[in-house]
Amino acid sequence: MEDCSAAGPFNQWPLGRGFDRFYGFLEGETDQFNPSLTKDNHHVNPPAKPEDGYHLSEDLVDNFFSMVSDLKGVRPDRPFFAYIPFGATHAPHQAPQEYLDKYRGKFDQGWDITREQWYQNQLELGIIPEGTQLAPRNPGVEAWEDLPDVQKELAARLQEAFAAFLDHTDDQIGRIVDGLRELGQLDNTVFILLSDNGASQEGGPFGVMHEMKFFNAILETPEEAIQRIDDIGGPHSHTNYPWGWAQAGNSPFKWYKQNTHEGGVHVPLVIHWPEGIDKSQNGQLRNQFINVADIAPTIFDLLGITPPSLFKGIEQLPVTGHSFAHLLNEPEAKSKNQVQYFENAGSRAIIADNWKAVTRHVQGADYAEEPWELYDLSSDWSECDNLADKNQSKLTELQHLWWEEADKHGVLPLDDRMFELFGQRFRDQSPHPSDRRYVYKPPMSPIPGQAAASISGRSFDITARVSCASDDNGVLFAYGTENSGISFFVLNNRLVIDYNAFDDHSIIESDRTLPNGEVELKAEFRRLGKKRYD
Repeated sequence: MEDCSAAGPFNQWPLGRGFDRFYGFLEGETDQFNPSLTKDNHHVNPPAKPEDGYHLSEDLVDNFFSMVSDLKGVRPDRPFFAYIPFGATHAPHQAPQEYLDKYRGKFDQGWDITREQWYQNQLELGIIPEGTQLAPRNPGVEAWEDLPDVQKELAARLQEAFAAFLDHTDDQIGRIVDGLRELGQLDNTVFILLSDNGASQEGGPFGVMHEMKFFNAILETPEEAIQRIDDIGGPHSHTNYPWGWAQAGNSPFKWYKQNTHEGGVHVPLVIHWPEGIDKSQNGQLRNQFINVADIAPTIFDLLGITPPSLFKGIEQLPVTGHSFAHLLNEPEAKSKNQVQYFENAGSRAIIADNWKAVTRHVQGADYAEEPWELYDLSSDWSECDNLADKNQSKLTELQHLWWEEADKHGVLPLDDRMFELFGQRFRDQSPHPSDRRYVYKPPMSPIPGQAAASISGRSFDITARVSCASDDNGVLFAYGTENSGISFFVLNNRLVIDYNAFDDHSIIESDRTLPNGEVELKAEFRRLGKKRYD
């Protein structure tokens, strides 16, 4: 992410990867009310503020239609390919107030009852096969009825924010559908909707007011979080829900995002294409195995495109997926993808002919000593019946196959680092050496946090040379977001520094007023404590 500043390089930005236009965010997540935005190859500020009704999901759809209208207004004969990655429903879970109000009290019954209800709905709708079991609660997920009242109140409100965020996103997807219909482009557009992974475990057992606490190993108690319960879901929060709600969202599966069990990798996929899918298949379900790598070759197949092996003299990586175009109108056909490996931070799995071998890795543990599980997905969708002891030969066969596939596709050597990769100055060949001096002069574009001066968790100095008048106020330097960061500013003719550690503000004001004219202002920050945010 340190390459995502105005200094580039831009070869891995969307325009460097084949897109003609881009509007969105480059980092893994962003604030939905105050996002870090990029337009084409430059950073921009949001067009409005949250108090004016701004929300990123709505802005993304607005810009999508602006781009389509620009194209169709000049070249109505030209097709388009659009990729619209919402921030939803990744943390932070933020939604307009009317959506938050809609879900107030809707989850007071708790995750156990809700999960059972969702499981029964899945069975009735045929989304999961008849006979699929509901996996037991994951380790660390307590029975709802055993929770203290403060945990229940906090957890329910966090789930409300998630539901509001999802509902709001659904409405934006509806805007896309309605807009394409108005443009006369809906029936001939292949509309593909999917989630990138299972529900998140970064909220921990209680949920968090600020998800980055999880990545900084800072424990927030429910008693602390509940003090700001009315901020949940709004501009002054960066929330994620607790494990219990994450597993409910993964019904009927176990485990979460980051894990290679079904709860981490088995997600919904919806395809709409009236001109290409027979009406008899409208609303029909498919349970054949498909991997995200299969989407690109399917699009190539539908369009009659053969990807070149050589492009502008450069040999291209092979397309590794398998088209599933035939499944759109052939409900009983077999998937062409019969072998698929998975790996995430050391957790591994492989699916071959409906058999699955999977192991959940704990950071630092010996890969060779961690137990593998074996499941027959044709009869056990939710991985409830571990057959490893009963069919050791099949497990061994799949383990060997995993290593073959991992070697073939560049997975090796295994790397289980996660938190370590968030500290950019600690990475190999980091562009942020510890002794670097940064000089910022206006006008400048906004700088993403991963590309800015690396001041987190360390001592640093800030110096500003400015021309002051007695009535001047304003920010000289700001790093982070409204929910966490640092601001160096002039207010009421005094220099102020506000160090915001996840809404725990340390504010220092100069004991003298600023003189008129040219002046050098300086703040020295020295880390003395042992806590990550001292």
